[in-house]
Amino acid sequence: MSVDQDTVRRIARLARIAVSDDDVPHLQNELNAILAFVEQLGEVDVTDVEPMTSVTPMAMKMREDGVTDGGKAVDVTANAPATEDGFFLVPKVVE
Repeated sequence: MSVDQDTVRRIARLARIAVSDDDVPHLQNELNAILAFVEQLGEVDVTDVEPMTSVTPMAMKMREDGVTDGGKAVDVTANAPATEDGFFLVPKVVE
């Protein structure tokens, strides 16, 4: 698959990127190189490769779901500059 100059302009417009006419051929070559690399990846045989979420083997850390002591709002908010009824007070940022 190759990208023509009209497609480059359309992609730039959809991405809301200002692209000058002088930059279009350069971007066209870059996009075509990216697509060629993706096509090469499609040729790799991965039939015996298990899907993974990380390149390092990991196991999910599990902990017992138990009730904790909680109820420490005073301790948690002790260093806050402003609190009210056990909650942090923050300045209004939206007018």
